[in-house]
Amino acid sequence: MFLIVAKYLIPKGYRSITLFPFIIFNDKSEKHDFVLVQHEKIHLRQQLELLIIPFFLWYAIEFCWHLIKLKKWQLAYRAISFEREAYSHERDFLFLEKRPLFNFFRFLS
Repeated sequence: MFLIVAKYLIPKGYRSITLFPFIIFNDKSEKHDFVLVQHEKIHLRQQLELLIIPFFLWYAIEFCWHLIKLKKWQLAYRAISFEREAYSHERDFLFLEKRPLFNFFRFLS
């Protein structure tokens, strides 16, 4: 895992993005936000499980599906199974040690 600060790579309104094996932050102070780092580490695990490229395809398809259904960007983003899993466990710092493979399936809606 590599932590990088590059605010021009982050979409407006977001604090970080994970592109395996990098976690890219909008601001250097974000690297010290343990909850945010944990959230992004969960995305690293998801990306690794799906062999990276399929993760991003699935993410985009699921986002588009939810955007059509919910008609609001933020609601669609929060409905993505990968995000639901990450938000649900971002404060559990032992989660990745016990996380079952492909756990995000539990969050599909």
